[in-house]
Amino acid sequence: MAGAVELNDGLARLVLAPQNGAAIARYDALVIGSAPVPLLKPGDGTGMSGCQLLVPWSNRISGGGFTFDGRFHAVAPNVPGEAFPIHGDGFQKPWRLARHTAIEAELVLEDGAIGPYRYAASVSYALHDGALQARLTVENHAGMRLPYGLGFHPWFPRGETTLLKAKAKRVWLEDERHLPVGVVPVSERPAWDFARASRLPADWVNNGFDGWDGRASIAQPEQGIAVTLAASPALDVYILYSPSPDAGFFCFEPVSHPVDAHHGEGLTVLEHGETLSAAMRLEWTLERNLPP
Repeated sequence: MAGAVELNDGLARLVLAPQNGAAIARYDALVIGSAPVPLLKPGDGTGMSGCQLLVPWSNRISGGGFTFDGRFHAVAPNVPGEAFPIHGDGFQKPWRLARHTAIEAELVLEDGAIGPYRYAASVSYALHDGALQARLTVENHAGMRLPYGLGFHPWFPRGETTLLKAKAKRVWLEDERHLPVGVVPVSERPAWDFARASRLPADWVNNGFDGWDGRASIAQPEQGIAVTLAASPALDVYILYSPSPDAGFFCFEPVSHPVDAHHGEGLTVLEHGETLSAAMRLEWTLERNLPP
């Protein structure tokens, strides 16, 4: 991958793609006596793998834009085939590598610009004892107050025995446009209750969950590997995207707000020059006795 940046601490390898939105292309466990084990679906440059950065918001904005402080701000669709603008533009732009050691890297975006947003962003990645720490920051450069959001969009391998644990209180239901149409207690959707480690549903899931404690675990019994995800308090919602058992992947996205929050709630208003930060930690362990 042209321009790729690699970190390696002896227990994990991280490959970054500065030209592709500062995305994570690979995050592999380095297991003695074994080939590297992909902890994320290996990146292929299509945006359908690895881990993307979501800035200056997560997921969709309906209505052609949003009204804020009495003014309507138009935001055009930014992804072919999508009816609504989605995930901001940070993942679509090249970022500059500002710092790089064997186990740490910092990348910056100075010209974020979509709809009314003008912003700068930075992301730091670090490996320590095989664990990955990522911290994303956005600074409002729009010359006016605007509502911002952040998130991470990791793609995890999905096998026949993959298990997910992520306790939440409520789940947002979606319509055929992938926009929210109400929220219900998770107890009303038992197949989507991951308070205990559970297999992913066979049916389509593309929903936001809130009342989340910021922790999740993903067990891959076929590889004897478990991954723990911990999100900073700013990321108090997760989006679960799991299209089907044969997709080979699912997405577990820690984000700062529900879908279409520009017409609802959850965004953080930043004055010009103010910043918002969020962090995610991924840690892997060998679990040879995981249940099949």
